[in-house]
Amino acid sequence: MAPSLSFEQYCAYITSLNKTEIIERLLHFDGLIRMDFTEEYLKSLDVEKLRHILLAAVVTSERKKAAS
Repeated sequence: MAPSLSFEQYCAYITSLNKTEIIERLLHFDGLIRMDFTEEYLKSLDVEKLRHILLAAVVTSERKKAAS
């Protein structure tokens, strides 16, 4: 995701993703934080929880970038 997006744009982008797309983003997350989820675990979660995890990862990563 492009770092030039606003928080609202990140939210809208993540809301537009389906469950499969969110899982792919989480499994291949390229941010400043490391995540270690299995595909099986992610598939067991509902889409809203997955969106929450992805948004939290993006926000945390962006804050870390801004602080460094």
